[in-house]
This record gives sequence, structure tokens and C-alpha cells, in this order.
Amino acid sequence: RTSAGCSPTLLALQYKKADAFADWYSDVIVLSEMISYYNISGCYILRPWSYAVWGSIQRWFDDKIRPLDVDNCYFPMFVSKGRLEKEKDHVEGFAPEVAWVTKSGDGDLAEHIAIRPTSETIMYPAFADWISSHRDLPLKLNQWSNVVRWEFKNPTPFLRTREFLWQEGHTAHATIEEADEMVMTILDLYRGVYEDLLAVPVIRGYKTEKERFAGGYMTTTCEAYIPTSGRAIQGATSHNLGQNFGKMFDISFQDANGKAAIPWQTSWGITTRTIGVMVMVHGDDQGLVMPPAVAPVQVVIVPIVNKKVGYDDLRPYCEKLKATLEAEGLRVKFDDRTIYNPGWKFNHWEQKGVPVRVEVGPRDLENKQCRVCVRHDGSKSDKPTEDGTIGPFMKGMMSDIQKAMFEKVRKERDDHLVKVWKWEDFTPNLEKGNLILTPWCGPEFQDEEEQVKDKSKAEGLERSGGEEDERCAVSVAGKTLCIPFDQPDLPEGTKCFYTGKPAKCWVLWGRSY
Repeated sequence: RTSAGCSPTLLALQYKKADAFADWYSDVIVLSEMISYYNISGCYILRPWSYAVWGSIQRWFDDKIRPLDVDNCYFPMFVSKGRLEKEKDHVEGFAPEVAWVTKSGDGDLAEHIAIRPTSETIMYPAFADWISSHRDLPLKLNQWSNVVRWEFKNPTPFLRTREFLWQEGHTAHATIEEADEMVMTILDLYRGVYEDLLAVPVIRGYKTEKERFAGGYMTTTCEAYIPTSGRAIQGATSHNLGQNFGKMFDISFQDANGKAAIPWQTSWGITTRTIGVMVMVHGDDQGLVMPPAVAPVQVVIVPIVNKKVGYDDLRPYCEKLKATLEAEGLRVKFDDRTIYNPGWKFNHWEQKGVPVRVEVGPRDLENKQCRVCVRHDGSKSDKPTEDGTIGPFMKGMMSDIQKAMFEKVRKERDDHLVKVWKWEDFTPNLEKGNLILTPWCGPEFQDEEEQVKDKSKAEGLERSGGEEDERCAVSVAGKTLCIPFDQPDLPEGTKCFYTGKPAKCWVLWGRSY
């Protein structure tokens, strides 16, 4: 193996994940060929390696919503000023981020046109045209599109960008029970995207009234955790919008009893932020570590030549091995480029996070075997290739890797999940990068929630002796993440950790992206 030429290349990561996390993140998404920067701040080029991950999520999600009778569609990306401002609470939630088209050529537009920050006000006038009877319900639509939100805070690729890709679903139902069922069904699919595809554990729950979707009735969320930074990140949300938008946009129907009624609506979305979460959670000092479920290439075969055995000698053996693995449904790449030595290829595919590298050298050819190198844990083993076991073995290995990656991250998350009963312990646990469960007086106490955020920010800055720029996207403040569905026991008489009022529930807090 020493003939492989494993000297470092000039493309090695310059930063350590634990030492300079933000710089490491920028380094790894560029060197792994996921992102290229663009000349407009907050906008990025998704290269094929990252777009393939998004494609895997699209295909999986489409296959899941099709049995739910959800149809894909597409609505325009522009919305008139009048329509956008029709729902007051809704537009106020997005107003600072709305991008406007004000000119056409040299002339000013008679009415400013907003570029889609979300599609409620774009789609619901059409709902009013299409829905008139209970027979028209439920109406279930989904679209894959781009969104523009002109972020004021410092942009970060995948996590906080001015344009991003997403899926947004919009449905209308005759009853609140049907709408609630839709919300929860979709939220569980979002859990599946993170846990089953990306190997990232999430905590599902309700948003507090302060954090719920603008103009909505109820918001549910999946919250992920980034161990290296000790921060939470909102993974996806699913909303019961209530009947508010129906009232605003005159959506009504005649029910089975002939009475006029307003439908209950839902909206739900997941974005390319998923890719950034995957990178931050699993990546290491060598680069990406891709979960097999979404890896564009699951196995890369690298031939190792010497003076006696060249590429022409190894190629038929490697191509046969490739075909064997592809017959098991695996995504396989045979890297037969002759302009790069094996050491360069090892580094290249490690940076791109390919789950398994298969090395084939002269000794492997002679012994009818290959060396299997696992990316996520660095393990290596020699496996026979001619006895019919290599295909099933490698297919099973993908499941094993997926599970091991998930369990590793779940343990890291759970090790940083703590209960706090009194204020004095709150900010110190934020400083430790913990997710914090506290007894809370109720989701309706918005002023008190804001006080916790402000007070924890002040204490955090006092401890660090620093200041926080208003453009900073990673505040030291603690904020509510959700009211978890999975509620620990709350002993009778328990007091809210902040107000001292009787506690009604446990709330999850943390520093967040």
C-alpha cells in the first residue's frame, strides 16, 4: 500500500472542526464541491454534489406524499403588493425580508411586485376560485420552488441565504381534525428526512405562540442539534393555519348540510437547509461524511497500479466489481482517471464523504479480493470478490453505516440534553452548549419568553466580555425551540423556572442558528 503515494495534497482542509467551526464549514463545502460562491451576497451556486442530495430528498418526499393524494403544481414567483399585504400579521412577519421588483427596463412599475417569500398569498386567491363545495375538499397541493428572503443577518450557505430551494405544501380541509392530522403526518415525514435519510436525530414539538408562523393557528417543528457549536437549528415546520387565511381570501364552501363554512388550511415546508445540517453534524477534519441514503456515490473503486500491473490489467476486474455492486442497487463510481495518483483520489473522495472506498491493487487482483475502507469510522478490511458475497455484504454495510452514524449523533445530542429547574442554572448550561428542558408557565406568556431571551443574552455577553452585532446570525441568547411532544413527567406543584408561576409544560430552549 505504500506505493499508493498518500502524501497530502494542496487541497486539504485548512481548519479543524473543533477549533474554528465556521471557517471549517466554509472550507469543507467548497473543497467537497458542494458550493461555489456567487457575486451577489447571500446567493450561492449549488454544485451537482449538493444538488444530488436535494434530489434524493425530493424523490423520497414525493414518493411519501403521493399516497396522501397530494399533487405537485407550480405557482408564479411574483405577488402583487396588494395581495401580499392582505393578511396583516402574515406580512408583518416577512416584511423586513421581502425583495421588491420596482422597475421594468427604464420605467417604474405602477405597482411594486414582491418576489415570493412564501406562497400563502400567491396560492390562496386560486383556492377561493377552486373551492365552493365540500366535494372540492380536501385540496392538497405541493410545489418545489425557490424562495427569496432578503436576510439582513450575515448569510451562511445552506443555513441562512437570500435565495433557497424548498418544498411547500398547502392544503384545505373541511374540519380542524383533518387539518391537524395532515400537519402531524407531514411533520413525521420531515422527521424521516432528517433521521432516515440524513441520519440526524430531531426533536418534534409545538412552537410557542411567540414563535409560531405569522398569521397561523398552530406551528409544529423538528429541531436538530449541532454538537460542535452546541446550537439547535430549526429543521422543518408544519402549520395548521386555522381559518384566518380563508377569511382574508374569501375561501368558503357549502358543507354537507348546505351551510356556508370556511375551510381549515395547512402549510408545511422543508428547505436546502437540510444539506447544511447534514454537513455540520457529520463532517470531520477530512471533509464531508455522507450518510449512504443520500450519498450521490455510495462506493468508489480506486485502482492502485505499479510497474508490473497497470490500469489495463486492473480495469476488467474493477468494472466487473462495479457491475456486481450496481446489481445490488448501489451507486458506484470507478475512478479510472490516470492523471491522478491513488493518494490524491483517496483525499478527494474522503473530502466528498463517499461512505465506502474500495481499493484494488495487484495483490487484490491476484487473491480475488478488495480492500474495503469505511469513511465514517476509518475501518478497513479485505473481502473476497468472487464467492458471491461481496454484493450483499456491501449492501448490508450501507444500512450498518446509516444506523451507526445516526446512533453516534443521537448519543452526542442526548449527552447535551439537560433539565433546569431554576434560573441560576439556565445561562451556565447555555454556555456549555446544552439543550435545556425547563418547566414553563405556558406557551401564551410571550412577554416572559422575550425576557428570558434578553436576560440570557445579557448574561452571556457579560460572561464573554463581548458585544453582539445586530447582524449576527448566531446570538448568545437562549430561545424557545419547541414544546416537545414527548413530555417528561411534570410533578404536581412544579413552578416555572423563570416566573415562579405554576408550570403547565416542559419547554425546550437553546442557542439557535
